[in-house]
Amino acid sequence: MNADSPKRLGRGLNALFGDQDATPETPAAPAPAQVVAAPAVAAAAAGPVTRLAVDLLSPSPYQPRRHFNETALSELSDSVREKGVIQPLLVRPDRAKPGHYEIIAGERRWRAAQRAQVHEVPVHLADLSDAETLEVALIENLQRQDLTPVEEARGYQRMLDEFGHTQERVGEIVGKSRAHVANTLRLLNLPFSVLQMLEEGKITAGQARPLIGVARAEDIAREVVKKGMSARQAERYAKNFGRKKRAANMLPKDTDTAALEQSLAKATGYKVNIAFDGAGGTVTIAYASLEQLDDIVHRLSTGAPRHELHD
Repeated sequence: MNADSPKRLGRGLNALFGDQDATPETPAAPAPAQVVAAPAVAAAAAGPVTRLAVDLLSPSPYQPRRHFNETALSELSDSVREKGVIQPLLVRPDRAKPGHYEIIAGERRWRAAQRAQVHEVPVHLADLSDAETLEVALIENLQRQDLTPVEEARGYQRMLDEFGHTQERVGEIVGKSRAHVANTLRLLNLPFSVLQMLEEGKITAGQARPLIGVARAEDIAREVVKKGMSARQAERYAKNFGRKKRAANMLPKDTDTAALEQSLAKATGYKVNIAFDGAGGTVTIAYASLEQLDDIVHRLSTGAPRHELHD
């Protein structure tokens, strides 16, 4: 599917993604309300079901999901062993291995079938491009809420990098807002160790987001986990951590610095604090109201208190 194509994926895919094999821990979520199925996917869903040997199938390199819950997979395997695979998988011909097929949707069912020693599974055959394959795989997993935030972010990044989509286009394809796509992508700026904690479910996206671009993010993340902080508490802790770190690096004030503070306080009419770390630092002017802030701005820009401008 090229960048100019009006095709969208999603609505109508419940025919393929309505997971009758799902365990109670992984219910199928409703499809995004404003996403339309690509013709090739719709045709596959409406087409005949065939059966293929399990060993002729393999996971798609465009599958964004990398983590499978072992407990849920074992439960699904027990169900498949008793009832077989009810919902057909969606597959396409494997271009690198003639006679073999790449799983577009249904890898979890395929894994369960292997565990249950079921030799054949029902499938729908579809002729999808690489871009459509990634899009369908993303939508299927997002509908089920099966992806970790990191898997979701990496899937979006591939759509941007490999298929030239904009963030807005990605949002349209998967039925999410552009802001959601942008915020999810930002998670990839976290250090690897924090991304790993996010993938393992030790922290949530809400707890991790305040750590983006923050020094010693891993240390903060471990404290967030240790103390069981909420996302809002994690945000406050990350901000205070940075302030405390800066304060710890500041040198004790000498008499010259204290004298300079007094001189600046006299010149501005407000309390002044100078913090110095040996190379640089900060000058802070305290104010108690917006009127005082307005006066400070006038003093700095004109050299005179605000009231003197009207004399």
